[in-house]
Amino acid sequence: MEDILETAKQIEEEAWSVIDETGVINHWSSIGATINLVGSLKTGLLINNRDIDFHIYTNPFNLSDSFLAISRLAENKRIKTVSYSNLLDAEDKCIEWHAFYDDQNGNSWQIDMIHILNESPYAGYFERVAECISKVLTKETREAILRIKKAIPTDKKVMSVQIYKAVIEDGVRNLEAFWQWEKQNRNEGIVTWVP
Repeated sequence: MEDILETAKQIEEEAWSVIDETGVINHWSSIGATINLVGSLKTGLLINNRDIDFHIYTNPFNLSDSFLAISRLAENKRIKTVSYSNLLDAEDKCIEWHAFYDDQNGNSWQIDMIHILNESPYAGYFERVAECISKVLTKETREAILRIKKAIPTDKKVMSVQIYKAVIEDGVRNLEAFWQWEKQNRNEGIVTWVP
């Protein structure tokens, strides 16, 4: 039987290599930004979706600085695609950047960089969520979350926070139970659950 914790540790090490190889933290820091790791890598729950999530803040916010950081990132020949969404007038009050990086093993990584206005209602929010999740995880809940995440087909989109809530709050321990839970707990948009 696969040691799911060992598999997760290996993927986590790969993720940190991608962060180092792209210089993503340095590129944002070079414009005076604070760059915070959030999401699955931050909580130790990265398994089969190779994505790395950052929330980024600058004071003052300057759109051209955001483009400058991304232009520096895009100079890396392994960055194959970059997409941009301007949500400054939306509830989120942010710029979404998504960069796609092909590592030396042929794996594609998505690097999500959300440049958030300081007055956004979500400024600092998901950093706190990641901290709270990390604090309440046990070996049992970590393994359950990782097994469920690994078992979900890659073409099926499920928000990780839904899995965390199902496992941590409602005692779900396998994929079949998660699908049942999800039917009764549909959620669209931004999930604001905190354990």
